[in-house]
Amino acid sequence: MARLTRTLLAPCGCAAPHDPGFACATPADGTGAHGAAVDEAVLRAVFPDAATRRAMLGRFGAATLMAAIGGVFPMGHAREALAQAPAVPEKRDLKIGFIPITCATPIIMAHPMGFYARHGLNVEVIRTAGWAVIRDRALAREYDAAHMLAPMPLAISLGVGVANPIPWAVAAIENTNGQAITLAMKHREKRDPKDWKGFRFAVPFDFSMHNYLLRDYLAAHGIDPDRDVQIRAVPPPEMVANLRADNIDGYLGPDPFNQRAVFDGVGFIHVLTKEFWDGHPCCAFAVPREMVQTMPNTFAALMRAIVEATAHANKPENRREVAQAIAAQNYLNQPPTVVEQVLTGTFADGLGRVQRVPDRIGFDPFPWHSMAMWILTQMRRWGQLTRDVDYRAVAEQVFLALDAGRAMREVGLPVPESTVREHVIGGRRFDPADPAGYLASLPMRR
Repeated sequence: MARLTRTLLAPCGCAAPHDPGFACATPADGTGAHGAAVDEAVLRAVFPDAATRRAMLGRFGAATLMAAIGGVFPMGHAREALAQAPAVPEKRDLKIGFIPITCATPIIMAHPMGFYARHGLNVEVIRTAGWAVIRDRALAREYDAAHMLAPMPLAISLGVGVANPIPWAVAAIENTNGQAITLAMKHREKRDPKDWKGFRFAVPFDFSMHNYLLRDYLAAHGIDPDRDVQIRAVPPPEMVANLRADNIDGYLGPDPFNQRAVFDGVGFIHVLTKEFWDGHPCCAFAVPREMVQTMPNTFAALMRAIVEATAHANKPENRREVAQAIAAQNYLNQPPTVVEQVLTGTFADGLGRVQRVPDRIGFDPFPWHSMAMWILTQMRRWGQLTRDVDYRAVAEQVFLALDAGRAMREVGLPVPESTVREHVIGGRRFDPADPAGYLASLPMRR
């Protein structure tokens, strides 16, 4: 697997992402971020091993090293070429599959609000019934890109849940938070998870943040998710109907279906998942890994469109407008008031209260490698991944932080200094420097 280097924003304020020690190599030829991107690409090509590259930067410094490379490589011409206006997409007519949930907001809204067209793309966004259908159509190349659950490209790339490994990538995170545990109204007095033995839960897919967060939550309360309860995969649009029919006792699912259960009077919101992990990822904008190389202009245009839409959706003052755009029949097909309650964070919880949680759902496109590493620990924890892997290497290959950071910078969004950070999940600290130690510390695992 090819490894992407960890990207850092220079302490001196350089505009482009780069390796540690590359801080002051921003070109002074007017090419700015584009030039710095060329410099780093060349540096990675000359020294593909990250440890060797860091050692060379530490020993000689970025300026000296790039000057030496510049003696044999036409850096000036490459910088100038990249600094030109965005190239014409190799393929303009694209199909993107999505599941009708608020997690897909940037992918959906980019269509009616013109973000794809602004970047020279003619995109058809296609409502799809469930995650297995999304996966199969994407792998069959019926879709050029897809709305996927963040763990899905990791599983696909590792050959978990599919016949053979197929390189797929998380180009951007679609949403953070935005999920909840919803229970049937008959369980209003059973708020303690220790009382949930025998419950039947739904999650959208086996390879989902929903599955991992629910399992982690149950295990933390002494409930074995494989022995004490049933967990089944149910497509999100079918969750409310299954709750109403008493086929399930509850679900950890995406909105708007938590809010729709309240709207229909069949369920209540037990807890928002932001209480487990504030800022957790959920869904992703996923592409075949080969698109980055075979259609770089199309990929770049898609990234700009998605990142711009994500930034627009994240602003509180735009939430009502966005809700109106995505509630339509060919998108979410939900009452606008349901979608507004989700996006604005002012909502009825089904227990007679109106809650105000402005960050109930957020939109931050940066695909943290540490997020991917935590997901991999959960795949290993519950027996989906039956072999040890290099967590960091897999995360760097599948979560395209460098590309996302570049697109974010182009639209004026802040880019993190590192691609990893510590996360607090269910009250436990996840240190990306020691994923194996974290996994060993967990109370239940298969």
